Amino acid sequence: MLHQLHVWLNQLADWYKAALDTGGYPLIALLMAIESSIFPLPSEVVIPPAAHIAHTTGKFSMVWIVVAGTVGSWVGAAVMYWVSRLAGRPFVLRYGKYFFIPPAKVEGAERWAARFGPFGIFAARLLPVVRHLIGIPAGIVRMDFWLYSLYTLAGSALWCAVLCWLGVKVGADITKGEMHRVTYWLIGFLVVVGALYYFLVHRHMKGADAAKK
Repeated sequence: MLHQLHVWLNQLADWYKAALDTGGYPLIALLMAIESSIFPLPSEVVIPPAAHIAHTTGKFSMVWIVVAGTVGSWVGAAVMYWVSRLAGRPFVLRYGKYFFIPPAKVEGAERWAARFGPFGIFAARLLPVVRHLIGIPAGIVRMDFWLYSLYTLAGSALWCAVLCWLGVKVGADITKGEMHRVTYWLIGFLVVVGALYYFLVHRHMKGADAAKK
């Protein structure tokens, strides 16, 4: 199984390297913009491979990967904000399900925003699910766009930097064929992110749902 994972990861890295040779930083920004909107494209498959390629080939700058990822994340988040602000809550609740955003997710994001305020915008960039939804309540309540942008840029930059660091560490182990270490990295990453999601999102949402009943 580890050998198959090694082969698959190498094939993915080769494909992505070829795509980056053509698209460069704009491709990273585009993919991160998609990740920050309604489409399920994980940033974990965008930034870490690019960081590994930058580290091993020197063709790309780690700093500019973070910049491209941050700008792309902001663009996607800005689109979500303005669509929600201009369309309004009734429209989002009614038609969001056709774009992978059911009412339950919208209401959950609203509770998150009400609980954590502006800091929630920053923290959301570090968490699954909430990450691409936080722009909806921010737009609906007409949060100051520049404040929203500031927290989005700060959170996105930190997240992209963490993913770059992870990409370098994991990429080095993949190159050496030490797939057991890759497994440890992935498990550790999932545990940390899962713990953050559980304590900052799941428990709060569960408590809010219980209170409503």
